[in-house]
Amino acid sequence: MKSSGLPEHLPPSVPQFKSNPGRRLLRALIGLCGWKLVGEFPDVPRAVLIAAPHSSWWDGIWGLSIKIALGINISFMGKRELFVGPLGWVLRRLGGIPVERSATHGVVEQMSERLRQAKSLWIGLSPEGTRKRVSTWRTGFWHIARAADVPIVLVYFHYPERTIGIGPLFFTSSDVEADMKRLREFYAPWQGKNRGAG
Repeated sequence: MKSSGLPEHLPPSVPQFKSNPGRRLLRALIGLCGWKLVGEFPDVPRAVLIAAPHSSWWDGIWGLSIKIALGINISFMGKRELFVGPLGWVLRRLGGIPVERSATHGVVEQMSERLRQAKSLWIGLSPEGTRKRVSTWRTGFWHIARAADVPIVLVYFHYPERTIGIGPLFFTSSDVEADMKRLREFYAPWQGKNRGAG
């Protein structure tokens, strides 16, 4: 069985689940399927986490599997339509936050306030906002991080090598366009299941 590279322990400031019943099973499954984690999570209590390229439903499956296997408590935003019935219950239990995507400005304010008030909270989302190829990324994650004065944790999918990677901690500047350019350059080498980043 291939090693998944999953650490046994997370840095102490990283939000973590108190109990994690599926951890051992998922760690074994991830290794069996040939996926691995590279890089290290930063020891920060509050952050916005972005993951790209997002080109397949499989991204969510592998991302949630790694999250549970590690015991890392990352909240994530998803379109409201997903949070119905049994799936909605499961997504909420896993840290899902339903949002109305048409109310972008209100979402930024709500999430940044949530981060400002929390002692320990990571919020994860896809900067592309969709599985389809886009020419520009949405900047909501940047505005949330900037308003809450928290760093951005960079996570990437690289399907050719079955890798989920953790990049360097990113701190926003006062120039959103320059920051977005730097972020797109970081993500340029990574290949999702169906395409590259953006």
